[in-house]
Amino acid sequence: MSATNVELVRGIYTAFAAGDVAGVLGRLSPDIVWNEAENFPYADGNPYIGPNAVAGGVFARCASEWDGFVVVVDEFLDAGDTIVMLGRYKGACKATGRSQNTQVAHVWRISGGKAVRFQQHADTLHVARVMGAVAQG
Repeated sequence: MSATNVELVRGIYTAFAAGDVAGVLGRLSPDIVWNEAENFPYADGNPYIGPNAVAGGVFARCASEWDGFVVVVDEFLDAGDTIVMLGRYKGACKATGRSQNTQVAHVWRISGGKAVRFQQHADTLHVARVMGAVAQG
């Protein structure tokens, strides 16, 4: 089952990269609990419950606030019903023109062939600086 879980999560990132939002949302449980990292700009909606909340509260903001936003997957860690993605966010903040190269880790919990929980971990200080919320250091 674990290899199947890795493929499910890999499919989420593949669909996201292709702009296939329905393909992403279709892999999420109807009652997914999605949490952005503490102090991350999109954590104001934590927890996002359900695919529509994720689409509106996270994905729509990524599209409207960033040029060329992508998630670069470096590695998947397989822990059975828990899959961890290590990677980076890239793209330029529309408001500041600054580019990000943000280190991230995503922890996915899988049940019944769907993602039921998501926890983002990210370099929130870097994102705040790129977005102009904190002075460059």
